[in-house]
Amino acid sequence: MITLRDIRGATQSATPARRKSLKQRRIAGFSYMEVLIATALIAISLVPAMEALSTGSKGNTFHENYADDHYYLSAKLEDVLAEPFTRLDEAATATGNPDTPTSYSDTVTMADGRVLTRQVYLSRYDGDNTDGNNNFFDGTDEGLLWVRVKIEETRLSMERLTNVYE
Repeated sequence: MITLRDIRGATQSATPARRKSLKQRRIAGFSYMEVLIATALIAISLVPAMEALSTGSKGNTFHENYADDHYYLSAKLEDVLAEPFTRLDEAATATGNPDTPTSYSDTVTMADGRVLTRQVYLSRYDGDNTDGNNNFFDGTDEGLLWVRVKIEETRLSMERLTNVYE
């Protein structure tokens, strides 16, 4: 039977020269091949990491533009709704079609150089559908207007109903 004392004695009985060579081998550092493999692994892993950062950066620009467009739409809608109801009603009657932009439409140059065309659509609105034709833009309710602001060539838009009492 081998005891712990026997194992310690066996390791202690190794020659001093052998102990020195083992110690030097541990301290010597990385071999050329280890450094080369580590460098290759880092280079290979950097490609997906850089692609992920690029995608994040593009997404940030997209959402920043989307937020800016939303605020410009909201501002235009509030400007239109600040007009007296009689003027809006006259503009809606003049166009006669909910698909035709009114004179309230304008073009804005953004801080980043983009040019946005904000189109404003107005129409009388048939809120109660008393005629039963399910066409809400035939204009039978004189005190109710539909307002829509849209950025041209995008899907962004805002709509609101307003009435003579607001």
